[in-house]
Amino acid sequence: MNGTYTIFRKELADHFSSYRFIILFVMIAMISLITAYMVGTSMKKELEGVAKPSLMFLMLFTSTGALFSLVQFVAFFGPLIGLVLGFDSINRERNQGTLSKLVSQPIYRDAVINGKFLAGVATIAIILTAIVLMITGMGLKLVGVVPGVEEVWRIFIYLVLSIVYVSFWLGVSILFSILFRSIATSALAAVAVWIFFSFFVSLGASILADSIVPIDVSVGAAPETIARHSEIQKSISLVSPMALYTDATSTIIDPMRKTTRSLVLMGPMERISASRFQGPLPLMQSIYLVVPYITMMIAITLVCFAISYMVFMKQEIRSV
Repeated sequence: MNGTYTIFRKELADHFSSYRFIILFVMIAMISLITAYMVGTSMKKELEGVAKPSLMFLMLFTSTGALFSLVQFVAFFGPLIGLVLGFDSINRERNQGTLSKLVSQPIYRDAVINGKFLAGVATIAIILTAIVLMITGMGLKLVGVVPGVEEVWRIFIYLVLSIVYVSFWLGVSILFSILFRSIATSALAAVAVWIFFSFFVSLGASILADSIVPIDVSVGAAPETIARHSEIQKSISLVSPMALYTDATSTIIDPMRKTTRSLVLMGPMERISASRFQGPLPLMQSIYLVVPYITMMIAITLVCFAISYMVFMKQEIRSV
């Protein structure tokens, strides 16, 4: 434990003293604050002279600014935080010859990988917490509405899920840092995986759904066919961690969202029944909806780090 704490402190100091961290934090904070400012200004104008609705504060995170909302921004570009923090965590030490010197000290080998991963997770938590607090403070000043207890809990759960999501990408980057001796190769491999899961999986899901359940737009399709097509596309897209994170956080941060499904077909009687439940969904019900998504996110994060751990423990460490 002492060895893990020593590596943790050393890595944490390296992260906070590097220009890489400063540039990354300033860039992400600037984009997030600009997006929140635009959303907050728009909300303030629209709600002038109107009674403030409940759970309105959460709209700072879900409303779309010029290009995207904060939830969408973290889903697409949050992985870059984890990739930047971990793509050279092991091979840099190996190339500089400091890794063999490090394990020659009274420090167990597993303390190295554990300390580096925990330091990265702590850095991610600090970055995301600071951004959420800054956006919350800006929202208090612009909109003039104090968030309720349920809104605070929803924001806290959203923050925890965001930390888990970005930590998964940290584990991916550390894995490539272990597998490849070249820093440039590990960085390119990590970015390639991010691009594949973030962009190409959704495109592939659409293509596969069209091939399995084709829909002729000119003729029209039965509601059952459209629902089947949407279900297949959604199931395939859940291979991507970004889809898991987006569905989970969108349901948690938006109490008006009653389901994680992208398409819901209802008949007249179903619409009448649903009209009775137009109010916001309670927090616990929102959590129940996304428990499978949260479980999968935590599982893939732990599995990714476990693979990195096993590969690192079996590798030979020697100076170049």
